[in-house]
Amino acid sequence: MVQKIKIALPGGKEALCPAGLTVGEALAGGQGGNLASTMAAKVNGLPVDLSHSLAEAAAIEPIDVASSEGLSILRHSMSHVMAQAVQETFAGVQVAIGPAIEDGFYYDFEYAEGFTPQDLERIEARMREIAAADCPFERREVSREEAVELFRSKGEHYKVELLNDLPADVKTVSLYSQHGYIDLCRGPHVPSTGMIKAFKLLHVAGAYWRGDERNKMLQRIYGTGFATQEALEEHLRLLEEAKKRDHRRLGRELDLFQLNDEIGPGLVIFHPKGTLLRTIIEDWEKKEHLKRGYDLVIGPQILKVDLWKRSGHFDHYRENMYFTDVDEQTYGIKPMNCLSHMLIYKAKIRSYRDLPLRYFELGTVHRHEKAGVLHGLMRVRQFTQDDAHILCTPAQLNGEIRAIADFVGYAMGIFGFEYEVELSTRPENSIGSDQDWELATAALEGALRDGGMTYEVNEGEGAFYGPKIDFKLKDALKRKWQCATIQCDFTLPERFDLSYIGEDGEKHRPVMLHRVILGAIERFMGVLIEHYAGAFPLWLSPVQAAVLTVTDNHIPYGKEVRMRLVEAGIRAEGDFRNEKLGYKIREAQLQKTPFMLVIGDREVASGQVSPRQRDGKNLGSIGVEAFIALVRGQSSQFK
Repeated sequence: MVQKIKIALPGGKEALCPAGLTVGEALAGGQGGNLASTMAAKVNGLPVDLSHSLAEAAAIEPIDVASSEGLSILRHSMSHVMAQAVQETFAGVQVAIGPAIEDGFYYDFEYAEGFTPQDLERIEARMREIAAADCPFERREVSREEAVELFRSKGEHYKVELLNDLPADVKTVSLYSQHGYIDLCRGPHVPSTGMIKAFKLLHVAGAYWRGDERNKMLQRIYGTGFATQEALEEHLRLLEEAKKRDHRRLGRELDLFQLNDEIGPGLVIFHPKGTLLRTIIEDWEKKEHLKRGYDLVIGPQILKVDLWKRSGHFDHYRENMYFTDVDEQTYGIKPMNCLSHMLIYKAKIRSYRDLPLRYFELGTVHRHEKAGVLHGLMRVRQFTQDDAHILCTPAQLNGEIRAIADFVGYAMGIFGFEYEVELSTRPENSIGSDQDWELATAALEGALRDGGMTYEVNEGEGAFYGPKIDFKLKDALKRKWQCATIQCDFTLPERFDLSYIGEDGEKHRPVMLHRVILGAIERFMGVLIEHYAGAFPLWLSPVQAAVLTVTDNHIPYGKEVRMRLVEAGIRAEGDFRNEKLGYKIREAQLQKTPFMLVIGDREVASGQVSPRQRDGKNLGSIGVEAFIALVRGQSSQFK
């Protein structure tokens, strides 16, 4: 007699099924056979293939391609098909690893000749043939020794290395095969290659094996894929739009900044317009922090190494720091601003009546980022953070965290961004007691709940000294950027012996909140440039108005108009060159200038200006004071 097992299905359904039934068969019975968009499933919470056999009672949850997990499984299967296509198309290629990533997938290969764009076309064509064959993805469990022997016989030494580095207690591993191609993989995968339809190979980049620059450089092929052709085409459209908005190109065209190999990678030179844009942002931040009870402070760029050892940075963050020797004493160039702020707190005895204390610094820091991850303004080695540290009592934590979250929401609204929230918990490499971590995590989570905020949890992604809340803004192209963060820290106040006198007359330990609102100013500027495609809102534009003269006879009045605008606090420049008006207008439009003021005979005679918006709309002739009022009115909400 066939054994029956109890299966819990979606929608609260239950069924008695014969043992040995596959997950796909069980779901098909419960869903009327409709599994077209089901990539895999979870059995008792663990992801498995639809071909997984059920041996005992279980709860089954389908993983649909519309979910992030389902799309990730689809993309991972695409990477396997790409690896097969590469090895079938190019002799002697070795495969390394090939995961799904946020917007697609990649696979690393050892191929001495390197791949060309034409090679990608050949690989993609072979992938389509494999997909059209609709071959099943088949999983089998083998001993680790058998897997090592298999890949060694195939000359796949990267797979052998991965197998040999597994923990000693791992006795078996899983292999997946499709159309005769075998790969080492944990899975799960889609049922068959026929589910792979909408994909595109994008480009090739160099990547060190296991991300270690001491290892061999491999060839990484990036691709993207979706469940439907429509979704793929929309993503490719956004990629093309992203190229047009690339802040590195716009930075040159708008004369904002430069990246120059003569000074070194990861270092930025800001030009006058870029410096002005940065100053506008920083001045806005200072005013907003002062409104919220923060004190402005400034700390030194270098601090003795003993302080970095006491804080834990020397043991847990040293590889990201720069060091220098002065008078036979080693100093650490600061990667963070928190140490100086703690010393300010410690400069005198504090009472509970003094708390909370909020120290704000637009502090420039240096971090030793690897050359391969540097990218324009988005990833640099010297940057400035809108850094603040709040020292408070445990009872004040909830209110302070919520106030920071409100500040972030206000700032994102001012700059025109939506955002998402994530809570990151204790990483493996951390300092502090279990109790402190539990208290800090509970404080952050409690504030999020009390504030009615929706958030996701990132296990193990906190800072080494405390858990954190991350705010990820979304730009015009739907991309997410890490900017604001709140970190709760019980550990550093302990290490630096910070205290306050409580109501009971006894010493107590304060809690420290590390937080940024915009994050690295350089990165935020890069995001702003791409979000607005360089056409900044009026209040942010380095140049708000360009005064354009028609002939040399109009220059005196043009200079007068520009001076009146500047005296009124409007950022204006004049173009008094001996060029045609159409040429001047075109140049101002390319510079994304919000207003162009044309000065000709009529304007000189009437003492007025003729504003033209960057979108081409003419506002007619108006008085200079009326134009000043117009600009002030459009910018007033941001003052």
